[in-house]
Amino acid sequence: MAHTSHLPDGFLWGVATAGHQNEGDNTAADTWFLEHTTPSLFREPSGPACRGYQRWESDLDLVAGLGLNAFRFSVEWARTEPERGVVSAAALDHYEQVVDGCLARGLTPLVTFSHFTAPHWFAAAGSWTAADAPARFAEQCDRVMARFGDRIAYAVTLNEPNLEQLLQAGAKLPAEAEALKTRMLAAAARAAGSDSYASANVIPADRQEEFQDAFTRAHRAAREAIKARRADLPVGVSIAIADEVAVAGGEARRDAKRAAVYDHWLREARDDDFVGVQNYERIVHGPHGEVAVEGERNGMGTVIAPGSLAGAVRYAHEVAGVPVLVTEHGIQTPDDRQRAAFLPAAIHALAAEADAGTPVLGYCHWTLMDNFEWIFGYGAQLGLHEVDRATFQRRPKPSATAYAEVVRGYRGVSAGRHH
Repeated sequence: MAHTSHLPDGFLWGVATAGHQNEGDNTAADTWFLEHTTPSLFREPSGPACRGYQRWESDLDLVAGLGLNAFRFSVEWARTEPERGVVSAAALDHYEQVVDGCLARGLTPLVTFSHFTAPHWFAAAGSWTAADAPARFAEQCDRVMARFGDRIAYAVTLNEPNLEQLLQAGAKLPAEAEALKTRMLAAAARAAGSDSYASANVIPADRQEEFQDAFTRAHRAAREAIKARRADLPVGVSIAIADEVAVAGGEARRDAKRAAVYDHWLREARDDDFVGVQNYERIVHGPHGEVAVEGERNGMGTVIAPGSLAGAVRYAHEVAGVPVLVTEHGIQTPDDRQRAAFLPAAIHALAAEADAGTPVLGYCHWTLMDNFEWIFGYGAQLGLHEVDRATFQRRPKPSATAYAEVVRGYRGVSAGRHH
């Protein structure tokens, strides 16, 4: 089927995955350590996850089979440097094979250099706020670039460094969860024999600014290291961004939320080649707070709003002034009928936004298959495929077909313009 809106030639159609959530047995990672700490904020340990480390070839076949042309994945620092100063050639070999496997299937490799997780030794030595953290992360970026940086197409330094600000601005974590987080991190520090313990997506409320400064230094150091190896490679950071909408006098509240959660990183992105947008919901602001909107709800409890992606992309570009790459977008729901309807509607709205002049480089759906969703464990479903937890078999959901069909429609329009 043809569409009235167009997307630019070379538009990237992909899915996004992340190492710790998909690969399994990431035992040298800070998150693994926290999953096995008592008490733990994590509902369950990640364990074998989806066995993605072993099944990467057939998983890439799934991506290619959907008619996509891009694959976003992360290189796990905890695998490539499991102990400080000890580099695993085998892990670098593995990720190089994934890159080459993408290229062999016509998939553009989009690489995330840190998707929340870091090595346990790094977390126990001050984590991202340590004085030498930017230099350590730059070293990791350099070794990855030295190995296969010549073959990747986009580099995302950090995944959602503003996630905790977004969660706290929306009071998404109840007070008891915040208290449990603090107890978990204290217990982890004791177990690790260190003064403190921290990880990128479980940051205490009172350390937000300190971590924002630290992530900013790390992002800049990473960008410099990546560009030193390959000046032409587009580099950016991905941020979590809801579509913030104001009604009837809610503008001041909306603008305060944007200033608190997004604007630092969108201004930082002015020095980057693109900004990664990760959108899952729309928030409506009235003069006295968030406004409850009528409508069907997703698993996060917010109203399903397919237009939220276009709104988030528009705002990100307005502030950052650089092209936007949708590095994640999806819907948490156990009801795949919701996903199958939501996906095409969101993409059509995104295409209309691109038609209106907002530069959009590509769209990556989160995620290829149901996986380990951090503190929620395996209870949250966002995949285009379900995974049998006993056999690790992947089974496509109707939404996988819905996505493939919408992509075929747009790619057909693009191809047709050349004939």
